[in-house]
Amino acid sequence: MFKDTETERGQVGIGTLIVFIAMVLVAAIAAGVLINTAGFLQSKAQTTGEQSTKQVSDRVQEVVTTGTVADNNTVTDVSVTVTQAPGAGEIDLENLTVNWVGEDNSYVYVQNSDGASGADDSFTVEVVRNEGDSSGATVLNDPDDRFNLVFNLETTFAANPLGEGESVTLKLNTQAGGTTTIRFTVPESLEDKSSVLL
Repeated sequence: MFKDTETERGQVGIGTLIVFIAMVLVAAIAAGVLINTAGFLQSKAQTTGEQSTKQVSDRVQEVVTTGTVADNNTVTDVSVTVTQAPGAGEIDLENLTVNWVGEDNSYVYVQNSDGASGADDSFTVEVVRNEGDSSGATVLNDPDDRFNLVFNLETTFAANPLGEGESVTLKLNTQAGGTTTIRFTVPESLEDKSSVLL
Protein backbone atom coordinates (compact mmCIF):
# COMPACT_ATOMS: atom_id res chain seq x y z
CA MET A 1 0.00 0.00 0.00
CA PHE A 2 2.82 2.35 0.86
CA LYS A 3 4.55 1.64 -2.45
CA ASP A 4 1.38 2.38 -4.44
CA THR A 5 1.09 5.78 -2.75
CA GLU A 6 4.68 6.66 -3.65
CA THR A 7 4.05 5.68 -7.28
CA GLU A 8 0.90 7.85 -7.40
CA ARG A 9 2.76 10.79 -5.86
CA GLY A 10 5.59 10.41 -8.37
CA GLN A 11 3.15 10.38 -11.27
CA VAL A 12 1.39 13.50 -9.98
CA GLY A 13 4.79 15.20 -9.55
CA ILE A 14 5.88 14.36 -13.09
CA GLY A 15 2.52 15.56 -14.47
CA THR A 16 2.84 18.82 -12.56
CA LEU A 17 6.43 19.28 -13.83
CA ILE A 18 5.32 18.75 -17.45
CA VAL A 19 2.50 21.30 -17.05
CA PHE A 20 4.95 23.76 -15.45
CA ILE A 21 7.50 23.35 -18.27
CA ALA A 22 4.74 23.79 -20.86
CA MET A 23 3.59 27.00 -19.13
CA VAL A 24 7.19 28.32 -19.06
CA LEU A 25 7.61 27.56 -22.77
CA VAL A 26 4.32 29.27 -23.66
CA ALA A 27 5.30 32.30 -21.56
CA ALA A 28 8.75 32.43 -23.22
CA ILE A 29 7.23 32.31 -26.71
CA ALA A 30 4.68 34.98 -25.81
CA ALA A 31 7.44 37.18 -24.35
CA GLY A 32 9.49 36.75 -27.52
CA VAL A 33 6.55 37.78 -29.67
CA LEU A 34 5.88 40.81 -27.45
CA ILE A 35 9.54 41.88 -27.52
CA ASN A 36 9.68 41.56 -31.33
CA THR A 37 6.43 43.51 -31.69
CA ALA A 38 7.67 46.22 -29.34
CA GLY A 39 10.93 46.51 -31.29
CA PHE A 40 9.06 46.73 -34.60
CA LEU A 41 6.69 49.38 -33.25
CA GLN A 42 9.58 51.38 -31.82
CA SER A 43 11.35 51.28 -35.19
CA LYS A 44 8.20 52.37 -37.03
CA ALA A 45 7.55 55.14 -34.50
CA GLN A 46 11.11 56.41 -34.87
CA THR A 47 10.86 56.40 -38.68
CA THR A 48 7.49 58.16 -38.57
CA GLY A 49 8.86 60.73 -36.12
CA GLU A 50 11.85 61.46 -38.35
CA GLN A 51 9.64 61.85 -41.41
CA SER A 52 7.26 64.15 -39.52
CA THR A 53 10.19 66.25 -38.32
CA LYS A 54 11.50 66.55 -41.88
CA GLN A 55 8.08 67.60 -43.15
CA VAL A 56 8.05 70.42 -40.63
CA SER A 57 11.70 71.51 -40.73
CA ASP A 58 13.11 70.55 -44.16
CA ARG A 59 11.65 73.43 -46.09
CA VAL A 60 12.89 76.56 -47.83
CA GLN A 61 12.41 80.11 -46.62
CA GLU A 62 11.80 83.15 -48.81
CA VAL A 63 14.38 85.93 -48.58
CA VAL A 64 12.99 88.28 -51.23
CA THR A 65 10.82 88.12 -54.36
CA THR A 66 11.39 90.48 -57.28
CA GLY A 67 9.94 90.95 -60.74
CA THR A 68 11.37 92.22 -64.03
CA VAL A 69 9.14 94.76 -65.81
CA ALA A 70 8.84 94.75 -69.61
CA ASP A 71 8.09 97.71 -71.87
CA ASN A 72 4.39 96.86 -71.92
CA ASN A 73 4.15 97.30 -68.12
CA THR A 74 3.91 93.58 -67.30
CA VAL A 75 6.12 91.44 -65.08
CA THR A 76 7.84 88.92 -67.34
CA ASP A 77 10.26 87.32 -64.87
CA VAL A 78 9.72 86.46 -61.22
CA SER A 79 12.76 85.68 -59.10
CA VAL A 80 12.33 84.15 -55.62
CA THR A 81 15.48 84.11 -53.48
CA VAL A 82 15.38 81.23 -51.00
CA THR A 83 17.48 79.82 -48.18
CA GLN A 84 17.13 77.00 -45.65
CA ALA A 85 14.45 77.41 -43.02
CA PRO A 86 15.77 77.31 -39.42
CA GLY A 87 16.55 73.72 -38.44
CA ALA A 88 16.32 72.41 -42.00
CA GLY A 89 18.63 69.73 -43.33
CA GLU A 90 20.11 69.51 -46.80
CA ILE A 91 17.58 70.48 -49.50
CA ASP A 92 18.15 69.74 -53.18
CA LEU A 93 16.22 72.25 -55.28
CA GLU A 94 16.23 69.79 -58.21
CA ASN A 95 13.51 67.93 -56.30
CA LEU A 96 11.50 71.05 -55.49
CA THR A 97 7.95 71.26 -56.82
CA VAL A 98 6.25 74.66 -57.11
CA ASN A 99 2.50 75.13 -57.34
CA TRP A 100 1.81 78.48 -59.01
CA VAL A 101 -1.72 79.67 -58.21
CA GLY A 102 -2.74 82.77 -60.15
CA GLU A 103 -6.03 84.62 -60.34
CA ASP A 104 -7.19 82.57 -63.33
CA ASN A 105 -5.31 79.26 -63.29
CA SER A 106 -2.86 77.13 -61.37
CA TYR A 107 0.27 75.40 -62.66
CA VAL A 108 2.91 72.95 -61.48
CA TYR A 109 6.56 73.88 -61.98
CA VAL A 110 9.59 71.65 -61.49
CA GLN A 111 13.29 72.45 -61.73
CA ASN A 112 13.71 70.35 -64.85
CA SER A 113 10.52 69.33 -66.63
CA ASP A 114 12.17 66.83 -69.01
CA GLY A 115 10.24 63.64 -68.46
CA ALA A 116 8.46 65.03 -65.39
CA SER A 117 4.98 63.58 -65.45
CA GLY A 118 2.25 66.07 -64.63
CA ALA A 119 4.46 69.17 -64.69
CA ASP A 120 3.21 72.17 -66.65
CA ASP A 121 6.59 73.86 -66.96
CA SER A 122 9.99 74.42 -65.37
CA PHE A 123 11.90 77.07 -63.47
CA THR A 124 15.64 77.66 -63.36
CA VAL A 125 17.95 77.85 -60.35
CA GLU A 126 20.64 80.53 -60.12
CA VAL A 127 23.35 80.57 -57.48
CA VAL A 128 23.48 83.77 -55.44
CA ARG A 129 25.71 82.41 -52.68
CA ASN A 130 26.87 78.83 -52.23
CA GLU A 131 29.10 78.34 -49.18
CA GLY A 132 31.73 75.69 -49.85
CA ASP A 133 30.01 74.59 -53.08
CA SER A 134 30.32 71.02 -51.77
CA SER A 135 27.02 69.52 -52.90
CA GLY A 136 26.39 71.05 -56.30
CA ALA A 137 24.70 74.10 -57.71
CA THR A 138 21.17 73.28 -56.54
CA VAL A 139 21.70 72.08 -52.95
CA LEU A 140 20.97 74.24 -49.90
CA ASN A 141 23.25 72.80 -47.22
CA ASP A 142 24.39 75.89 -45.31
CA PRO A 143 22.36 78.64 -43.59
CA ASP A 144 24.26 81.23 -45.68
CA ASP A 145 23.34 79.62 -49.03
CA ARG A 146 21.09 81.69 -51.28
CA PHE A 147 19.56 80.56 -54.57
CA ASN A 148 17.19 82.25 -57.00
CA LEU A 149 14.21 80.36 -58.39
CA VAL A 150 13.54 82.10 -61.69
CA PHE A 151 10.19 81.86 -63.50
CA ASN A 152 10.35 83.27 -67.03
CA LEU A 153 6.72 84.06 -67.84
CA GLU A 154 7.37 84.94 -71.49
CA THR A 155 8.98 81.67 -72.57
CA THR A 156 6.99 79.26 -70.38
CA PHE A 157 3.93 77.41 -71.58
CA ALA A 158 2.13 77.88 -68.28
CA ALA A 159 1.63 81.22 -66.50
CA ASN A 160 1.43 84.41 -68.58
CA PRO A 161 3.17 87.72 -67.79
CA LEU A 162 1.61 89.43 -64.78
CA GLY A 163 -0.32 92.65 -65.11
CA GLU A 164 -0.58 95.51 -62.61
CA GLY A 165 -2.32 94.53 -59.38
CA GLU A 166 -2.32 90.77 -60.08
CA SER A 167 -1.84 88.40 -57.12
CA VAL A 168 -0.06 85.04 -57.08
CA THR A 169 0.39 82.36 -54.44
CA LEU A 170 3.36 79.99 -54.65
CA LYS A 171 3.57 76.74 -52.70
CA LEU A 172 7.13 75.40 -52.60
CA ASN A 173 7.21 71.69 -51.74
CA THR A 174 10.49 69.95 -50.88
CA GLN A 175 11.18 66.25 -51.39
CA ALA A 176 10.73 65.65 -47.64
CA GLY A 177 7.23 67.15 -47.81
CA GLY A 178 7.96 70.54 -46.24
CA THR A 179 5.80 73.31 -47.69
CA THR A 180 6.44 77.05 -47.85
CA THR A 181 3.69 79.44 -48.99
CA ILE A 182 4.64 82.73 -50.65
CA ARG A 183 2.03 85.32 -51.61
CA PHE A 184 2.80 88.41 -53.65
CA THR A 185 0.95 91.14 -55.53
CA VAL A 186 2.23 93.15 -58.46
CA PRO A 187 2.20 96.91 -57.68
CA GLU A 188 -0.74 98.89 -59.00
CA SER A 189 1.57 100.93 -61.25
CA LEU A 190 4.57 99.63 -63.21
CA GLU A 191 5.09 102.82 -65.19
CA ASP A 192 8.78 103.74 -65.69
CA LYS A 193 10.01 100.77 -63.63
CA SER A 194 12.43 98.08 -64.75
CA SER A 195 12.10 95.89 -61.64
CA VAL A 196 9.87 95.75 -58.57
CA LEU A 197 9.69 94.09 -55.20
CA LEU A 198 6.79 91.66 -55.09
